[in-house]
Amino acid sequence: MTHDLDATGLLCPLPVLKARKRLLALSPGEVLRLRTDDPAAVVDVPHFCAEAGHALEDSAEDGPVMVWTIRRG
Repeated sequence: MTHDLDATGLLCPLPVLKARKRLLALSPGEVLRLRTDDPAAVVDVPHFCAEAGHALEDSAEDGPVMVWTIRRG
């Protein structure tokens, strides 16, 4: 099952904090699709995933928005 979180318009560290909260509510293996437009997210999201044990499966640009696919560890 894939869950969506729109964190556009939020600045660091809010996108990562909201993603962490949402991921904690998911079961291991479930997927979160995160949308961000904060330039700092390009560093913050991969770092957060590595530190928290989640798998960053994909990242793609959709205009000014980054779309991240994160599998809960």
